[in-house]
Amino acid sequence: MYFHSHNEDLEPMNFLAHIYLSFEDDEIAIGNFIADSIRSNNYRHLPPKVQKGILLHRAIDTYTDSHNTPRRSSKRLHKNYGHYSRVIVDIYYDHFLAKNWGQYCDVPLNSYVDRFYDLLETNYKILPDGIQRMMPYMIADNWLLNYSKMEGIGRVLKGMNRRTNNKSKMNFAIFDLESHYDDFETEFTSFFEELIVFSKQKYISLCKE
Repeated sequence: MYFHSHNEDLEPMNFLAHIYLSFEDDEIAIGNFIADSIRSNNYRHLPPKVQKGILLHRAIDTYTDSHNTPRRSSKRLHKNYGHYSRVIVDIYYDHFLAKNWGQYCDVPLNSYVDRFYDLLETNYKILPDGIQRMMPYMIADNWLLNYSKMEGIGRVLKGMNRRTNNKSKMNFAIFDLESHYDDFETEFTSFFEELIVFSKQKYISLCKE
């Protein structure tokens, strides 16, 4: 679940954790970032380490889908948002990562995301078409930095709702976040500690192959 789109009509907007869980390995980060835009095994043309980043992303998603804590978070939203609940939780969790960034990384978030945008520009030619189209908007509006603010998350949720032709009502999910803020944050914190451990082990094993 975490950081991937469950619906063809939803463009993923929750990238920060996948970038962070690439452990400052540039090629892994590119693969981890673009993985949602890659269907099945249509990645064999990419550099070997970028391919490993895609596999790492998929392992993170599989681990998260089977984990009880994100499920508990999405259950709180299910009555109002149905199958969109998991996508909303992904966005909430990226908010808490951005907000509490200093607990996880010594590099300030603004410097970290600027460096990542530079990395995207350097690797522009190998990015999937959808990512190439999205990138100027992402950089201009500084999505990754703005995850840390409630108004930034509000904008993301409104944008996601527009993408579903207003079917998802995800724009209202900012109020659910405000109402249950501490519960969601506690769930994120406990889950993310476990996710870091899992991801690091997977990263090491992929890099040995």
